[in-house]
Amino acid sequence: MTLSPPGALAALGRPVLAALAAVGRVVLYAALALGHLLRPPFYTREFLHSVMQIGWNSLPVVGMTAIFTGGALALQIYAGGSRFNAEAVVPQIVAIGMARELGPVLGGLMVAARVASSIAAEIGTMKVTEQIDALVTLSTNPMKYLVVPRLLAATLTVPALVATGDAIGIMGGWLVGITRLDFNSATYLKNTVEFLEFWDIGSGLVKGAVFGFLVALMGCYHGMNSARGAQGVGAATKAAVVAASVLILGFNYVLTELFFSA
Repeated sequence: MTLSPPGALAALGRPVLAALAAVGRVVLYAALALGHLLRPPFYTREFLHSVMQIGWNSLPVVGMTAIFTGGALALQIYAGGSRFNAEAVVPQIVAIGMARELGPVLGGLMVAARVASSIAAEIGTMKVTEQIDALVTLSTNPMKYLVVPRLLAATLTVPALVATGDAIGIMGGWLVGITRLDFNSATYLKNTVEFLEFWDIGSGLVKGAVFGFLVALMGCYHGMNSARGAQGVGAATKAAVVAASVLILGFNYVLTELFFSA
C-alpha cells in the first residue's frame, strides 16, 4: 500500500517528534536534578559510596584501556611517521592524543559501559521492587537520595580517572617507545613534557567532568523510567549504555570544536 504525501510526511514526522520529546524529557530531568543539587538535605554517605563505586572501582578498567591504547598509538604513529621521516614526533603526538582525545573519550566510554549500566540496573530494580515508593512513603525525595549523589560523584571522579588514564596511556607509549622503537628514555620523556601545554590537559579534564555527568544522568534517567519486570530493567540498562556512549561521542565533538577551533 502506497502512502499519500500527507501520510508519508506523518510517517516521517512521528519518529522525529518522538525523538524531540525524548530529548525534552531528558533536559527537564537534568534541570530538575541540577535544581536539587544545591538544596539540602545532603546524603554524604550515598555520595561517598558512589565515589567508590564510580571512581575507585573503575580505575582498573580505565588503566588497562589507557596503557594498551598508548602503546598501540605509539606503534601507529611510528609506522605512519616513518613514511615521511618523522618518527621523532611519536612522544609529542602520543601525549597530545591521550590528553586531548583518547584519554577522556575512552575513559568516558569505559565508565559508561560499567557505571551507566550499573546505575540503571540498580535504580530500575528498586523501582520494580517498589523501594522507590517506600522512599517516598518515608518522606525521602528519590531525586535527592538516588540521583544527586551519583551525578555529583561521577562529575567529580571521572576527571580524576581521565587524568590517571592520561598518565598511564603516556606511560604505555613510553614503554613501547623505549622497548620496541629504540627511543632514548630521557629524550622521550623530555619531548613529552616540553610539548604538552596546560590546556591540553585541562580540556581533557573538562571533557571528563561533562562525560561523567552524562553517564550518571543516563543511568539515573533510564533507571527511573524503566518498565516493570526483568525485561524492563534489561531494556533500561541497554538504553542507558547506548545513550551515554552516543552522548559522549557527540559532546566530544562539540567540546573539541569549542576548545580548539581556529
